[in-house]
Amino acid sequence: MLTVWGRKTSSNVQAVMWCIAELGLDHVRHDVGHKFGGTDTDAFFALNPNRTVPVLQDGTNPPLWESGCILRYLASRYGPASFWPEELLARAEVDRWAEWSKINIALGFTAPVFWQVVRTPAQHRDPARIRAGLDALERKLDIAEARLGLHGFLAGDDFTLADIQFGHVLYRYFDIDIERKPMANLASYYARLTERPAYREHVMVSYEDLRA
Repeated sequence: MLTVWGRKTSSNVQAVMWCIAELGLDHVRHDVGHKFGGTDTDAFFALNPNRTVPVLQDGTNPPLWESGCILRYLASRYGPASFWPEELLARAEVDRWAEWSKINIALGFTAPVFWQVVRTPAQHRDPARIRAGLDALERKLDIAEARLGLHGFLAGDDFTLADIQFGHVLYRYFDIDIERKPMANLASYYARLTERPAYREHVMVSYEDLRA
């Protein structure tokens, strides 16, 4: 049994929960962080000295933190070869796109765009700053747009861990009130993600509680 600590409105928790659901793993999740609190307790410090979510514990194994580490653990232990290949070069290809997604897309969207549009009071928003963040993000999304013109998924023709790292921020990207650059391949890819039950359940989650 997997145990997850983290609120469902955390994008990093959403990535982990989406992965767990795609792999069909039994789990329980505890709401921790933001309005739920709990990260300042001694018990949580024992789980993660950074006091951040998500945290995952698999049975009686030591707890894991950092979402990228958790996702790789789940993929390595429970994922089929199509999701996380056994052959080294094929796995490195998936890992390359997963790492690219976390560094360039997830980090490039969350603080520079999402926090500025949603988590910043209207009177304190800087349209020029938001536009600059969005332009930088969409220069990276252009890479995904070209890639998705060649393959059904980010790392190739199979749904993989790279799609978890990439796709979990797209719900918010397409949902928030911003002017987006037209990208037909990306839009089609996102539409296909929204057809996945695990994505609808764990990623397409209201973020109203996070509004300033």
